[in-house]
Amino acid sequence: MESQALNEAEQRAVLSKITWRLIPLLFVCYIVAYIDRINVGFAKSHLEPVIGVDPKIFGEVFGTGAGLFFIGYFLFEVPSNLVLQKVGARLWIARIMIVWGIVSMGFMFLNGKTMFYVMRFLLGAAEAGFFPGVILYLTFWYPAKERAKTVALFALGGVAAGVIGSPISGALLGMDGVLGMPGWKWLFFIEALPAILLGIVVLMVLPNGPADARWLTPREKSWLQDKIAGEASAGPGVKYRLADAFTDPRVWLLCGLYFLVNVAGYGYEFWLPTIVRGLSGQSDFVVGLINMVPYLVAGTAMILAGRHSDRTGERRYHVAVAAAIAAGGAVQAAFAQSPWLAMVGLVVLLAGQKATLGPFWALGTAALSGTAAAGGIALINSVGNLGGYFGPKIVGIIKDSTGSDTIALLFLGGALLLLGGLALLLKPADKGL
Repeated sequence: MESQALNEAEQRAVLSKITWRLIPLLFVCYIVAYIDRINVGFAKSHLEPVIGVDPKIFGEVFGTGAGLFFIGYFLFEVPSNLVLQKVGARLWIARIMIVWGIVSMGFMFLNGKTMFYVMRFLLGAAEAGFFPGVILYLTFWYPAKERAKTVALFALGGVAAGVIGSPISGALLGMDGVLGMPGWKWLFFIEALPAILLGIVVLMVLPNGPADARWLTPREKSWLQDKIAGEASAGPGVKYRLADAFTDPRVWLLCGLYFLVNVAGYGYEFWLPTIVRGLSGQSDFVVGLINMVPYLVAGTAMILAGRHSDRTGERRYHVAVAAAIAAGGAVQAAFAQSPWLAMVGLVVLLAGQKATLGPFWALGTAALSGTAAAGGIALINSVGNLGGYFGPKIVGIIKDSTGSDTIALLFLGGALLLLGGLALLLKPADKGL
């Protein structure tokens, strides 16, 4: 309605208010989610005697177990997002966080390969729906042109997890013998607690949508809801029904792109502490400090890429160029003749890979609305996250077979080059693929 119209300054103020109210909490929640997802990479060397397999195949076993998280994630993610749309974000995100915190704490009792596999699967099933649920939730609050940088701000939690979690995980592993417990048990116990506590916070403070936000005025709510609804119905390419998400070739291409994003990302992140330890020969704590560096640079790259993508309105070339830069980093790390040059390549690899995320998810939400958005976003994330199974597993097999990081890094670089090439196939939503 005309009476509810806001001028440009008022619109910016509303969006700024939303960002300050929502993003810090969601950002911290994602930090915790990511730490609980990848901390097994820090515990790897300590878990070898606990898992109890032939050292010659431990790399493959560890990579398989690390990746089984994403099988559980895949199976439960679409149903989780559909439930979130029905019961509301506040209750469902809180439920997800509390359950995954409990499962993550259960890793303290790890005993053998089978339990390792089962617990990683259960952790993925417990966390299923968190990331795509938040991506869906952000579409309730932000117009399309604001989404790349907003998603980048949220997804920055995954980078911050590397910055914060790396030294903390290294320090916790140093608590061997405190109260008679090994350091790896302390790691899983202490790093699981924030998920449970934050789940309770979410239950108390997170609004389901603009209509429930007591900190927005009626006029601000009306403008925002009209703006979001107007965008959702504006174009002929927008999909609404759940069936649309599963039959749209564009959605399936986005699934393939995100699969490659995660093959490279998790193939890198689960093995990064091992690679850094091999390059540096340092203790767990020092490895944790070194491990921070790629994440610090990647965070800056994510924000810059997201802002530039929103400012220009361009998405696919941002994804393609970032992926190509990351592939170059992988090649440099593979063939570098010194640890310092190898580390520079590792930094560039992660920075480029993370810089794809904001523009990618802006592409992924542009042509979906209603139930199609809930199902489509979850479908893209769940199928795409299967890359998190294959990436660590294939890297583990390569390292077991060759005893070297070179071929593994070239494999990651190849996945990134393919990602960049496929991104160029995407066209605006109203023009098909």
